[in-house]
Amino acid sequence: MAMGEKKGWNEFDAGSVLFSFDKNAKVDNIATTLPENRPYSQSNSYTASVADWRVEKPVFNQDYCIDCQFCWIYCPDMSIISRDQKMVGIDMDHCKGCGICVDVCPTNPKSLLMFVEQKDEKEALAEWPSKEDKKEEK
Repeated sequence: MAMGEKKGWNEFDAGSVLFSFDKNAKVDNIATTLPENRPYSQSNSYTASVADWRVEKPVFNQDYCIDCQFCWIYCPDMSIISRDQKMVGIDMDHCKGCGICVDVCPTNPKSLLMFVEQKDEKEALAEWPSKEDKKEEK
């Protein structure tokens, strides 16, 4: 294989080390570099879209979000986009539609709900449930 030629996922040798970042790139502090500005290596899954895996997708309703960051913490694919501890959206190129973000959302109604992949975002927001009143026990 020629230098610089890309390998497919099934062409790596068993026990290969796959580096997350390009080893020739210089970054002062990777923790403070936004994900979209990081020098990912070609073997990193961040460079590949998995959007076509989804059957359902999360839709975000900012009106109900309390910026608790639970969705950001628990997302296994780092698909929740957060800036200054505020949820700003979903990286749909890397979201696989697992629904964990919806499961951990504590708001009433939830600020994230799952809809079929083909559902238009405006239609989904129009169908959002209203706030449930807490029933007083007697």
